[in-house]
Amino acid sequence: MITHFRQLARHAPPGQVVRFLIVGGWNTLFAYGLFALLTYLLTPRIPSPYAAAMTASALGTVVCITVSFLGHKLFVFRTKGNFFKEYLRSYVVYGTTSLAGFLLLPAVMAALNLLLASRAAVPYLAGAILTAGTVAVSFFGHKRYTFAQTSPSDHGTLP
Repeated sequence: MITHFRQLARHAPPGQVVRFLIVGGWNTLFAYGLFALLTYLLTPRIPSPYAAAMTASALGTVVCITVSFLGHKLFVFRTKGNFFKEYLRSYVVYGTTSLAGFLLLPAVMAALNLLLASRAAVPYLAGAILTAGTVAVSFFGHKRYTFAQTSPSDHGTLP
């Protein structure tokens, strides 16, 4: 696994990778925390745990994409201008990964229902599993599409 990370890291300036990991860690905690909170709040109000988790996922996605975009724009890739264009592009990158997660959520929950005795833990664990699967895809999507740079000097450096 470490070898794979090193191979991926060669495609980005070291400072950018460190910043991405910091923002990614925050985004992961924030996104999963929001998913868990919304699932907790919605489960007593929506009769199906699947529907509660799906609703929590859909509601949280818009907030999480915006928070993530701001962290990546201001701290990781440090681009200037193009705010609206990059914001829309971030929706393409995160929208794609979120849609995949949204579509996979019922299957992951069904598989976990077969493996776990506690049904209450299933939506939370499914959300964590799907969140973990988006890190590399998101980095390269943002690097090569959302915040695409015209020259290596546009990447920014650590202070």
